[in-house]
Amino acid sequence: MARLGTGIGWRPEIADVVEGMPGIEWVEAVSENLCPGHLPDSLLRLRERGVTVVPHGVSLGLGGAERPDAGRLAALAERAQVLGSPLVTEHIAFVRAGGALTASPPLEAGHLLPVPRTRDALDVLCENVRIAQDALPVPLAVENIAALVSWPDEELTEGQFLYELADRTGVRLLIDVANLHTNHVNLGADPADALAELPLEAIAYVHVAGGFERDGVWHDSHAHPVPRPVLDILTDLASRVAPPGVLLERDENFPDGDELRGEVEAIRVAVEKGRASRPAATGGRASRTAATPDRAPHPSGSGSGAAADDAVRQRLGLAQAALLSALVAGTPVPEGFDRVRMGVQARALAGKRADVVGRVAPELPVILGARYRPAFLAYAQGCPMTGGYRRDALDFVAHLLRTVPGEIEDPGVRRELREWWLERSGPVPRSTRPGARLARATRRVLLRR
Repeated sequence: MARLGTGIGWRPEIADVVEGMPGIEWVEAVSENLCPGHLPDSLLRLRERGVTVVPHGVSLGLGGAERPDAGRLAALAERAQVLGSPLVTEHIAFVRAGGALTASPPLEAGHLLPVPRTRDALDVLCENVRIAQDALPVPLAVENIAALVSWPDEELTEGQFLYELADRTGVRLLIDVANLHTNHVNLGADPADALAELPLEAIAYVHVAGGFERDGVWHDSHAHPVPRPVLDILTDLASRVAPPGVLLERDENFPDGDELRGEVEAIRVAVEKGRASRPAATGGRASRTAATPDRAPHPSGSGSGAAADDAVRQRLGLAQAALLSALVAGTPVPEGFDRVRMGVQARALAGKRADVVGRVAPELPVILGARYRPAFLAYAQGCPMTGGYRRDALDFVAHLLRTVPGEIEDPGVRRELREWWLERSGPVPRSTRPGARLARATRRVLLRR
């Protein structure tokens, strides 16, 4: 894997800071937030300077029961080509469930949810990764995610699961040390054990991010400073292998430039500390034996990766639909899951929906004021997300307008909401020509009679 060096997640809010930050050799941008024909000027300037840009996908759902969507794969491939990227990255997660495979309503999580570490789920994931690899013009790397809940009756540790995935598909790994810390606090998984089981030669690069702890639960917020335990895990990893790249992620609550530069420098120091302690006897690289977990043979003998059949996909699909429905639609918690943690996760998902919809449709918090968040959380309790966040914003406003008696009784507010919805719900924006406006006003008068 080519060396990337030290990087930072590019976000529009910190674009100027990133451009002026010394020692930044590459950046990562969320793929779904980029329009290939209208790339931000900041990214174009970075590219002109020779800074590598890696598109980071969040919506493929490679760990889901369905095969990857061809349109989403094509979009990710297009961004890689436009940016001249050496690789693209995604997550080992599922983000949607239901639909035709399970004969149930389609549901969107709006979040990355954990895949059960079972043989069935591994078979499905491996096939999905191969499909993605065939559709992409550059290598793919997949990221371990943070989790608040764990699946019952798992058959593999996280390290074993990642090892087999890389071994069977040749996919590269994006190791998020902050997520290893999250899973340590929330699920009791030992980060050192996970690192010892990884195929270190498959690491493409490393993510580092901050979070916070509340009531014994660690939330991977990407909105707080990187804590010492996460830097310690990074040092442990760097003592085993030289990571090709290390990147700081920050998605919101952005600090000033000096604080961001300080976090990047702390990451450099942690990597250097690990490098200095790396055993010289291994030539600066952890031994292959230490990286190889004890692997139980695949019961079906398909360790090399036969395609997952439809029955396996349907079993996984039903399980994922039941979990997601409990989180976003209030259905009973499936047997074996921690009900308290499920409640924490459900509230976190609803809160994230409110936050993201408020950013996607910033007019709504302005129109509704202090009523926006409680109104959205009440809506989210009974209205699961079935599309993206823009669709969610439209559905939320439609819900407010048709509710009787309405949560929003102020006529002026209701009128603003109605105008906002009409402007955005059609295939094209409404015409502002005087004749069209007069026709709409006349129609409203007639409809009131």
